[in-house]
Amino acid sequence: MDIEVAKTLGMAFAVAIGVFGPGIGIGMIVSKALEAIGRNPDAYGKLQATMFIGIAFTEALAIFALVVAFIVKFA
Repeated sequence: MDIEVAKTLGMAFAVAIGVFGPGIGIGMIVSKALEAIGRNPDAYGKLQATMFIGIAFTEALAIFALVVAFIVKFA
């Protein structure tokens, strides 16, 4: 196997594994926030702000995985 093919496969594997977890995490965050808003509509503002903060932190993990994938590919 050529080294470039190995790097490309490594990049694809790193992105696939690294984005899978945050994708599930964001789905869980949004579903639980919508469930909480459905139970207590008055807490909408506080829950929405907390949900967006949680989404931002979870999405940062996916961005880190992408950075690692680019390091694998181009280093």
